[in-house]
Amino acid sequence: MQASIVILAGGGPAPGINTVISTVAKVFLKSGYEVIGLHGGYQSLFAENPEMIFFNFEFADDIQKQGGSALRMSRYKPKDSEFNTKFFLKHNVKLLVTIGGDDTASTANRISQYLAENKVKIQNIHVPKTIDNDLPLPEGSPTFGYYSAKDEGVRIAQTVYEDARTSGNWFVVSAMGREAGHLAFGIGAACHYPMIIIPEMFYNVPVTFDRITRLIISSMVKRKLLGIEYGVAIVSEGVFHFMTDDEIENSGVNFTYDDHGHPELGNVSKAHIYNVLLQHKLKEIRLNIKSRPVELGYELRCVRPTAFDLMYCGLLGYGVKELFDKGITAAMVTSDPAGDAAPLYLKDVADKDGKVKPRLVKMTGEKAKMVFNNGMQYLSEEDYDAAKLYLENPKDYDFRKILGWD
Repeated sequence: MQASIVILAGGGPAPGINTVISTVAKVFLKSGYEVIGLHGGYQSLFAENPEMIFFNFEFADDIQKQGGSALRMSRYKPKDSEFNTKFFLKHNVKLLVTIGGDDTASTANRISQYLAENKVKIQNIHVPKTIDNDLPLPEGSPTFGYYSAKDEGVRIAQTVYEDARTSGNWFVVSAMGREAGHLAFGIGAACHYPMIIIPEMFYNVPVTFDRITRLIISSMVKRKLLGIEYGVAIVSEGVFHFMTDDEIENSGVNFTYDDHGHPELGNVSKAHIYNVLLQHKLKEIRLNIKSRPVELGYELRCVRPTAFDLMYCGLLGYGVKELFDKGITAAMVTSDPAGDAAPLYLKDVADKDGKVKPRLVKMTGEKAKMVFNNGMQYLSEEDYDAAKLYLENPKDYDFRKILGWD
C-alpha cells in the first residue's frame, strides 16, 4: 500500500496556511507519497466518515498564494477516549502534519503517544501558526502570518489615522492578541500612533479599565498641548487576559456567559468597550473630545500572504520534509533568518503542565524602549502646569505614574 501523509489545520486562520499546505503537499507528492488533507481538524481525524481531500500537484500549486485555508479549520480538541488507529492504518499514514498553535501541537503529541502505545509507528511535525506572534520560537523567527496580518493592519490603521486628522476626532483601535501585544505594538509603532497600550506594559501594576482610560486621556491632553486636536490610540485585546472577571463584569458592559460562568469576550467588540468607558470618563471630567471605535480582528486573518510569508511559509514546508527525512518527531519546525530548518521540541518550551509559555513583547528591548520613550505622546511631570487647563489633577494622568514606572 502506498505510504501517505495527512495534513490538518487547527485554531483560527492566519495568512500563509495555504502556502504551508501547498509546499508540504508538493514536496511529498514529488517523493511518491499520497497526500491527504483533512477538513475539520482533529474532529475529522477520528470521525467514522472523515471529510478529506487527496491532493494532486495542480491543486497544491493553485492554492499556494491564496489567503485563508483550503482545509476547513476547527478548534476541536479530542478527548483521549476518542483516539483510535483506524484512519492511520487504513491509509498507511507515516506523518501527521499539524498547522496551528500550542493547543494543536500538544494534541498531536498526545495522539502520537497513543499510536506508539498501540504499535502504530508515525511521526508528527507541527508548523507553528498565529498572527499573534506569541509562540516561543527562536530569536528573530516570527510565527507565520504575523507579518502579513500586521501589513494589512497597518494599511487600515493608516487610513484610520488619516480619518482622525481629516475629521478632527480621536479613534480607539483594538487589535487581536491573546496574552501578548505584538500585533498592537507592531501596528501602532509603524503608524506612529501617539498611544499604544499592550498587556506587557503593566508589569508593576494590575491591568484595569481605569488605567487604560487614563492612558488614552493622557495622550489626548498631551496632543492638545502640542496643538493637535486629533489622534488614535491602539489597545491590544490581550489586556483582557490579565483582568479579573470582576473587573470585566464591573465595566458595565452586558456580556453573555459561558458554561463556567465566565464572560464571553468573543461576542463583543473590544474597541467598543474601550471607547464607551473612555467617553464616560471624558464626560465625567468635562473634556469635550469625540472618539470612535475601530476593531482590527477577523479582517486580518485571511488576507493574501505578503512576500515575506510566501517565502517563509515555503521554507517551513520544505523544513517539514527535511525533519521527516531525519526521523524527527514530536517537534515544531522552525526556520531561522538564514533559512535553516531546525526542530523545536514542545517539551523544551512547555511548563510542567504541558502549557507553552507565550512569547511576550520584550519591554527591556531597544525597540520597545525607543517606541515607548520617544515615539508616543503622553503627559509627564513637566506638563502638569499647562495640563491644568484641561485636568483638575494632571498627576493622575501621568503616563509613567499610571503604570508605576517611576
